[in-house]
Amino acid sequence: MKIAVFDLDGTLADTLADLADAVNYGLRKMNCPEHKLEEYRYMVGNGAKKLCWRALPDDMKKDAPELLGYFREYYSAHLLDKTCVYKGMHEVLRKLSAEGVKLAVATNKPEDAARELVAELLPDIDFVRVLGGTSRRPVKPDTQIIAEIFAAFPDEPAEAYMIGDSNVDVQTADNAGITAVGCAWGFRCRAELEAAGADYIADKPEDILSIIL
Repeated sequence: MKIAVFDLDGTLADTLADLADAVNYGLRKMNCPEHKLEEYRYMVGNGAKKLCWRALPDDMKKDAPELLGYFREYYSAHLLDKTCVYKGMHEVLRKLSAEGVKLAVATNKPEDAARELVAELLPDIDFVRVLGGTSRRPVKPDTQIIAEIFAAFPDEPAEAYMIGDSNVDVQTADNAGITAVGCAWGFRCRAELEAAGADYIADKPEDILSIIL
């Protein structure tokens, strides 16, 4: 059996603009300088708490919980304003599923938001688990989220892949002892994925098919 575990932001969907808008909304509320869209590429990836901490000026890091509150307020109402599935990804997921590959999502995005996005953007794809950031488990690169996905198949050996766009995903795969597939179209870059030690790098979603199948 094969299991393909996908990151969400920067892997399945381009969510960067909505994330940036949500943080900038909070920064405006707190009279802090906002950031340009491209700056957020290297702020995301470690969960909403870390994103808000990174966005604040150095002398205001202690106020990250306040910014997180504003972020959640805005993002819950606007998480689909500009977000879209990457071109070709929907077809890749359909093909993997048709070939018997089990699909799952493991993201540091807040779990409620992750499930809403997946349900709205990929309603016809059967994911065995859609897991995200929650107080119940540590964020990636901790492997608890992977263990919870594998728990759905306790009696079956698996050939497993972690597919994501950042060094966090590569490290998660390494920590879990599974194959790391880096996505060069995401928020980070090929150089980061190579430096992190990705087993494979996909330049476009269709490359995932040749790697897994």
